[in-house]
Amino acid sequence: MIIVGELINSSRKAVASAIETRDEDAIRKLAKDQAENGAHYIDVNAGSFKTGEPEHLRWLVEKVQEAVDLPCCIDSPNPRAIEAGLMVHRGAAMINSVSLEKRRHEDLIPLVAGTDFKVIALCMSDSGMPRTADDRIRTAEALLNLLTKHRVKMDHIYVDPLVQPVAADQTFGREFLAAIEKIMSHFEGIHTICGLSNVSFGLPLRKFLNQTFMAMAIAKGLDAAILDPLDKRMMANVLAAEALAGRDRFCMNFLRSYREKRLQL
Repeated sequence: MIIVGELINSSRKAVASAIETRDEDAIRKLAKDQAENGAHYIDVNAGSFKTGEPEHLRWLVEKVQEAVDLPCCIDSPNPRAIEAGLMVHRGAAMINSVSLEKRRHEDLIPLVAGTDFKVIALCMSDSGMPRTADDRIRTAEALLNLLTKHRVKMDHIYVDPLVQPVAADQTFGREFLAAIEKIMSHFEGIHTICGLSNVSFGLPLRKFLNQTFMAMAIAKGLDAAILDPLDKRMMANVLAAEALAGRDRFCMNFLRSYREKRLQL
């Protein structure tokens, strides 16, 4: 399971303040904490700033990679901001995200074409948000065709079928899970990813719902997620779900985490 640590996001007040004041120690600590708790990529997002996003994103990439030996997930719809981050990034970054929205993919595909970057392919089009699994499959297929046409390798693509709140429509969770299963079975070599916290929006016990939904998604084949790796119960759920789904050979990851006392319930 590929974990993208989500905490360095300017939508969080403490992170926005650290970016504004150039608090290097705060950003480095967030990067280290996430790396030490199982993140494989560190998401960096400065999108809440109306001006200066490219400079902010470049600074975040530099500070994160000074602190940890991990790649970043450069998170912005703004190609100038992504390009600024890539200019200082070491290794193969992940780009979050390319969608089927015409303006967005026309701007971003030139940055990823023929590269070794990992690409999150968001199942959004100019027609709007998908509602059903079939909507997601159609958008995913069009995105995969577009990306592979521009020499993005299939195993570098992470399809995000878009999680939506079940409080708004009780079918949203079911349709998302069905889309994960179909995408993973229909497209050889593909990955799926999501930021799953939206599923519980508007409901109580959000962490509990998110943790449960993660286990359900892993059972359907989800192999990457954007989440808070400092959430011990969530990380324990990930390890348990992977073991139970047969994706942890001889349950070695689960057993190692247990011995290292990293399974906190």
